[in-house]
Amino acid sequence: MFRIVLFLLGMMFCSLGLTFCILYLNLMTMGYSFSSFVHFIISRMECQMLIWGVLMMLFAWKGKDFYELLLRRFIKF
Repeated sequence: MFRIVLFLLGMMFCSLGLTFCILYLNLMTMGYSFSSFVHFIISRMECQMLIWGVLMMLFAWKGKDFYELLLRRFIKF
């Protein structure tokens, strides 16, 4: 149950961060260079939610495989 909630929360963070990253692409049309755009994106908390959301989804998804590998190591058939 914890992994499902973590995955859904990560998906919400990821979609919110990606939405803001796409919205901030309009800065490129106003004369920002690509390096200043990347610096601006890294400094914004809304866009950092994209990274946190991806990490939370990976943690929720990969947690099952880790525990399964531990069970396979200690239980011999």
